Amino acid sequence: MVKLGQSSFRRILLSRILLLSVPVLLVGEYVTYRKARSTLLETARQNLTESAVRKAETIEQWAKSLKSNLIGASENSMLQSVEPKDYQKFIAQLGQRLPAQVDCLQLTNLKTNQVIASTCGQQPIQSLPAKFWPQVQQQQTLLDDKSVYISLSWPVQPEGKANDKKLALGAEDFPEAGKEGRDSQVSLVLSAPVYIRRGNSRQLSYALSLQSALPVQTSAPKGSLAGYTVAIDQDGTILAHPNINRVGRNIDQEADAARLKSIVRRAIAGGQAFLHLFSFERNGVELLAGYAAIPSPSTKQENSKWIILAVSRLDYALSGLEEIQQVLFNLIVGLVAASIIATLYLSRDLARPLEKLRDYALKVDTEAPQAVPQNFQIREFNQLSEALNSMVQRLRSWAEELEVATKEAQVANQLKNEFLGNISHELRTPLNGIIGFIQIVRDGYCDDRDEEMEFLQRAHDSSMQLLNIINDILDIAKIEAGTFSMILEVVDITQVLEDAIDLQVAQIQEKGLKLSLPEPHDPIIVHADPEKLKQVFLNVLSNAVKFTESGSIKISVRIESRNNSASFNGSAESTNGQGGQNDWVVVTIKDTGIGIDPEQQQKLFQPFVMADGSTTRRFGGNGLGLAISRRIMESMIGSITLHSAGVNQGTTVMISLPVNQQSSFYFQSQDLVKEKGNYKS
Repeated sequence: MVKLGQSSFRRILLSRILLLSVPVLLVGEYVTYRKARSTLLETARQNLTESAVRKAETIEQWAKSLKSNLIGASENSMLQSVEPKDYQKFIAQLGQRLPAQVDCLQLTNLKTNQVIASTCGQQPIQSLPAKFWPQVQQQQTLLDDKSVYISLSWPVQPEGKANDKKLALGAEDFPEAGKEGRDSQVSLVLSAPVYIRRGNSRQLSYALSLQSALPVQTSAPKGSLAGYTVAIDQDGTILAHPNINRVGRNIDQEADAARLKSIVRRAIAGGQAFLHLFSFERNGVELLAGYAAIPSPSTKQENSKWIILAVSRLDYALSGLEEIQQVLFNLIVGLVAASIIATLYLSRDLARPLEKLRDYALKVDTEAPQAVPQNFQIREFNQLSEALNSMVQRLRSWAEELEVATKEAQVANQLKNEFLGNISHELRTPLNGIIGFIQIVRDGYCDDRDEEMEFLQRAHDSSMQLLNIINDILDIAKIEAGTFSMILEVVDITQVLEDAIDLQVAQIQEKGLKLSLPEPHDPIIVHADPEKLKQVFLNVLSNAVKFTESGSIKISVRIESRNNSASFNGSAESTNGQGGQNDWVVVTIKDTGIGIDPEQQQKLFQPFVMADGSTTRRFGGNGLGLAISRRIMESMIGSITLHSAGVNQGTTVMISLPVNQQSSFYFQSQDLVKEKGNYKS
């Protein structure tokens, strides 16, 4: 029954997919647009910075070329031979040979201060200084850059405005098609002396002057990343600008004065970069400006600079973004439409199998169960149908598993009962001995002091046996609880093995067994708890002595290489955490005792399990020794394994630990042996 507020799976699926996909598409398109814009902007910034450097280099080379051409022209031998009446013809010819950027060339008589030859009229282009050049030139002296007098010529302001560069001008809009050209920029006027030979000396007679406007780009069309040129003197005076009304004014009068001053400071400091400007044209149009600095051509001061800017409007630099916007708009419309169509088909394909399974589930309680719908195109729905079909089978299997679990619980209960019976027997045997021996001594039944000491020694041995049983029970309890602690240190495993053998030698000799010891060996260094390791050796040795009536016990030690990725029993890890080969020490204890049935061998490492668990068994024991030994070895990143060919065929136990190569040098100094670290198993 459909309740209010509920909706179909198909409708919910459709709405959710659209709700997720459409915003993702929109966000993706927006991120793409922002990435494209930032890429174009970064490209424009780099190009403008490079353009500013090129423009600065061009102006610097232009100034140097003017100086060299002027010096060469002033020292031309033709000036020595040409008659004064032919100076105009010579200046005209010289003006044709000079570079095209020279706007005017004049020859001035320094005695009369009259222009005697010119390519641009008789009005002087420069006020020549008095006593700037020496009156007489030595024959061996050549002119250099210091002999050139340089000044700036400011363009005439339109509409009769003053040409004084210090005059405060109002802010004008940057004209889209204003006055452009060489006459709208600052010109550089250079003058060089001309010495005429008179007798044995060369007398200062004339000054050769030329005028050339700054070679700047006064326009930046849309899409161009070169930018138009703006030149600013170190003191903040604008030397070149597409708008003639800006030329001559100081950047302090600009709305973007702070940013322009920042550009000047950075350029003087040697920087070559870019900056955004917002009010350097009109109406707050945002600009991008790359900048670089060159030595000032108009002064001989070493630290004086000109700052050259390559400026472009931001919308011009991002002109390609309009096409990208159109492409992205068409793309997002197409993707949204495709997403809607794909969502319709997807929701139908996903909802139809679910609806069939729903119909089947609704009919199970009211009608005879039919075959579950299968062969869907979606694997998960096929798996769901198979799950429904196998539900009954799983219920049956659960019943069988419960029966098996019940049997296992019964077996576990039987093991528990056997353990309780065996452990009570093992505890009662030494306890009865202790009580009996002490009563004999207490009641004075001993014949002499030696017999009394013998009974006390037997009581002591029985108490130690009882203590060992209790310690085993406590150890296995701590291991199961995760509180079993060890103190790992660098030890010689051969020494620990010798200590364990010394404790078992008396029992071995008492039973008349032959003991084969390993050959003398250099110290083998391992990282282990010496007491716990000795406990493992004692457990294995005591089992070998206990289960061997006659024959021998052979103990050997060897070194073998193993892969660090797996230990001898497949569970231990590498000591250094790296791949490759590592040396392991393997202690083998082999006896000729009663052996073990192969089917019983793996069970012996489980707690409370013994090959013979009855209280009437031939050999004693509590079934904890090997289980504790395995847990100890695993905690020390080692292993213990047991092998027997069968009953009455002896048993071989192998105890393995990784050799601590990095600590081998410790035993070269006994002071270093005492360094220890605490670990929790």
